[in-house]
Amino acid sequence: MSEKIRIGMIGTGGISHWHARQLKELDNVEIIAIADPNQQSKDKIVADIGLANVKQFSDYQDMFQHVQLDAVVICSPHTLHFQQAIDSLNNGCHVLIEKPMACSEYEAQQMINTAKHLGKVLQVSYQRHFQPDFLFIRDAIADGLIGNLTSVTASLYQDWGYLTTGSWRQNPALSGGGMLMDSGSHILDVLLWTTGLKPVEVSAQIQKHNAAVELDSFTSIRFENDVIAGVNIVGNAPCWHETYVFCGEKGGIFFDNGNITVRLIGEEPYTPKLPKQTTNQDKSFIDAIVGKHEVLVPGEFAKQVVKLTEMIYQAADYKPTGK
Repeated sequence: MSEKIRIGMIGTGGISHWHARQLKELDNVEIIAIADPNQQSKDKIVADIGLANVKQFSDYQDMFQHVQLDAVVICSPHTLHFQQAIDSLNNGCHVLIEKPMACSEYEAQQMINTAKHLGKVLQVSYQRHFQPDFLFIRDAIADGLIGNLTSVTASLYQDWGYLTTGSWRQNPALSGGGMLMDSGSHILDVLLWTTGLKPVEVSAQIQKHNAAVELDSFTSIRFENDVIAGVNIVGNAPCWHETYVFCGEKGGIFFDNGNITVRLIGEEPYTPKLPKQTTNQDKSFIDAIVGKHEVLVPGEFAKQVVKLTEMIYQAADYKPTGK
């Protein structure tokens, strides 16, 4: 590996700008190539992020042929993730991939197997794993602050249907699903990561509201250890609103759009003091490559989010790709 880790980006849409900004903050990283069939998209990231010397490609395979890379960041439509990740790994690259990791548990497992066989880092970009509020929730549950967990309610409301009209996100051949597969993936991530529990049984209702993919889904989950959960992913809403309630035998943790309140039985409610964020999905990816720490959001975990998404679609007898 060269003195600087040489990064290529596959997909240059909106989320890639966030990754590029965070990568540019790191002294040991250089973004040297981008690949996207949309020239306007490439021009925009070059202008917005200041990537004047970056090499541009319409086909990511051409990028591998002409540029020596150490790692790639994949920010493409969901159904493209699997093949692009496999090809990237086989071309000697570590991979940071946007959520969802893949559109099926089978694909996710193949990606994991390939990365393990080739000795490459495979990390999934779930940014809440690095945010102090969600780290507090995870640690508080693990430390028994609210006693044994008994139930969780998780809700995300977003004007997703309106914002994604006409985009690839509402084309099932590219998206692999609707609001649940897209923004909802973050909510399932939080649910599985903070509790550390595995779902046992799922029932679900899904509504498309005349869109090509689902906008709203309401899901009931029974986890191991007799923990029950309700997950509401609403894409037919006027704004973003994200809430969680974690209840246990001693109290509860209430999260409302970034504000946390702890309520223990018989005690006054309080807002915990949180530390500053120290890393993010991109910095942690680079640090895992250079051996500073283990992969913080590994494929093995992200596969569980894919599996739960599949379970919800199956419970609702819903096939977003039409297969």
